[in-house]
Amino acid sequence: QVQLVESGGGLVQAGGSLRLSCAASGRTFSNYAMGWFRQAPGKEREFVAAISWSGGITYYVDSVKDRFTISRSNAKNTVYLQMNSLKPEDTAVYYCAAKYTRMLVTTHAYDYWGQGTQVTVSS
Repeated sequence: QVQLVESGGGLVQAGGSLRLSCAASGRTFSNYAMGWFRQAPGKEREFVAAISWSGGITYYVDSVKDRFTISRSNAKNTVYLQMNSLKPEDTAVYYCAAKYTRMLVTTHAYDYWGQGTQVTVSS
């Protein structure tokens, strides 16, 4: 089992920044690919970004490219999502997810999910 706990969400004005963190415990973190997803009210959960086990490969949904950066510290068992130039349409609950693989995972096929952290962007 892997436990994931997100933090760092909050209320920010449009154009602002937030950094989300996701702390993992329970297994060897470096064996897991990690991803961030988000779900806005009334919408399905959507993929945002993914990072490979080593951190060497990343992938983003088009809507966040050049604004968001995913990174990880295997020493700290933590994955991050730096979000800049936030827009009201980025408002959602953000979830991190983990999958035991050395491949990059850009679908919803993750094994473990956190409880989510709310991000609200005001206009």
